[in-house]
Amino acid sequence: MPMRTRAATLTALTAAALAAGTALTAPAGAAPRKAAPPRFLAASELPPHPWSAWTAGPVTDGFPAELAYCLGEGVPAYDYRHRVFHTDLDTGAVQVTVVTGSAAQGKALAALLNEEIRTCADRIEQSSPDVEATGRYYGELPVEEGAKVHGLHTETSWGATDVHLLSVGRDGKTVTVVGWGQMGDFDDAPVGAFEKTTTKAVDKLY
Repeated sequence: MPMRTRAATLTALTAAALAAGTALTAPAGAAPRKAAPPRFLAASELPPHPWSAWTAGPVTDGFPAELAYCLGEGVPAYDYRHRVFHTDLDTGAVQVTVVTGSAAQGKALAALLNEEIRTCADRIEQSSPDVEATGRYYGELPVEEGAKVHGLHTETSWGATDVHLLSVGRDGKTVTVVGWGQMGDFDDAPVGAFEKTTTKAVDKLY
């Protein structure tokens, strides 16, 4: 299920979340300044749910298990942080953010994450014969260094159906992934509202 996906629907992948710290330097005698961490989405910035308010969890270290159905073993080891959101009904969301060592590393990571999402449907079908998966690409958003928006629909042989929206955005060396999901199909996905959420997520990176 979206961020609470049925275990039988999607095979979980092992998430990599090893720390990769970057040293900061400062003039002699001066206290080193640590850059403020990227800001995360607030619950009010997610696509509105018609019958339930969003609740935001705490910002937590590590790569979120809620994205393991598409992003798992192939994710490079960085110092990831994430926040999980939920409604009182069967809709959930998650944001993960990472500051890489350089703009070039950020660009490479964003490209890899987009490729992992693009091939997610095929990998789900290969690993779970009882699941039919279909991916969609909704295009790129003109925010900072860009953000790409994807969709994923899964249906099991016993009739369970879920739809997910995922986006990858970048501001310099900082990359964020936003995921949203619930029961339903592509017609139930709030693509326009999710694109606005993605734009806000990238705008808040720095």
